[in-house]
Amino acid sequence: MKINNKILILNYLFTYFNMVATIINGSEIAKQMRLQIALQVEEIKKQFRITPTLAVILVGNNPASEVYVSNKEKSAHAVGMNSIQFKMASDISESELVNKIIELNENKNVHGILVQLPLPKHINQANIISTINPLKDVDGFHIVNVGKLSIGNIEGQEKAIVPCTPLGCMHLIKTIYGNNLAGLKTLVIGSSNIVGRPLARLLMLAGCTVTIANRQTLNLKAECLQADVIFSATGVHNLITADMVHQNSVVIDIGIVRVADAFGKTKIVGDVDFDNVKNVVKAISPVPGGVGPMTISYLLQNTIDCCLQQISFH
Repeated sequence: MKINNKILILNYLFTYFNMVATIINGSEIAKQMRLQIALQVEEIKKQFRITPTLAVILVGNNPASEVYVSNKEKSAHAVGMNSIQFKMASDISESELVNKIIELNENKNVHGILVQLPLPKHINQANIISTINPLKDVDGFHIVNVGKLSIGNIEGQEKAIVPCTPLGCMHLIKTIYGNNLAGLKTLVIGSSNIVGRPLARLLMLAGCTVTIANRQTLNLKAECLQADVIFSATGVHNLITADMVHQNSVVIDIGIVRVADAFGKTKIVGDVDFDNVKNVVKAISPVPGGVGPMTISYLLQNTIDCCLQQISFH
């Protein structure tokens, strides 16, 4: 009997110290999602003789932004959408940029408008976002869409267009817990208008208990250890370490950080010490290959939703 107990204890310790988390493969999930999006696009073409079209405005020559815009354009074409790219000089005036957006607002063949951020310092970002027609606001940054989300209007023909990254995060977490997230203790680290705040609202609407923190939060480790799910979106590499999580933690890494490896080459990593944390937690999303692909897929879905709202509106 004592020998059996020792075997059980040894087996438990072996499992505990050698556990490997479920790696939440955002790339594969996004791939499957895009197959469904392509079917939606085909149906819209057949039923309404309309091709959902996304217009992307890129100001200046930011290499990272150029890569993001190129990926968005390729993804749109891959599902049968149209994507139009407008490259503007870095010294374009704010009024010129506003006029271009108004032109796209009035173009019935354009269903989604995205202005790639960040913008040059001489341009007021809030003014630019507020110029976009809320029905074409695929990023979900316009105050009308922010307001709809704040009051919980996220279903139906006149629903909020919600920022893409939070939608992607919600999708990933549902692959672990299913559609019913009620009662989960969630920690959102980062409170930007782009990710943290809309994500917190979506979690609240799903019935979660939500704590919002940031990199300055006192005793962040204690907050992490109390959470079932940690969403980190700070851009601080290794902010979340193995001692800050437990064996039932689920970690969604939203951070994007460029660091140099031992050979001086840059690579993209997240907020989480992935190699060590994955040996402790229940599930974790990697960077790259986690939230990023989901963000682009939800950009495509938002373009479809914008298109359908405009069809309904007219």
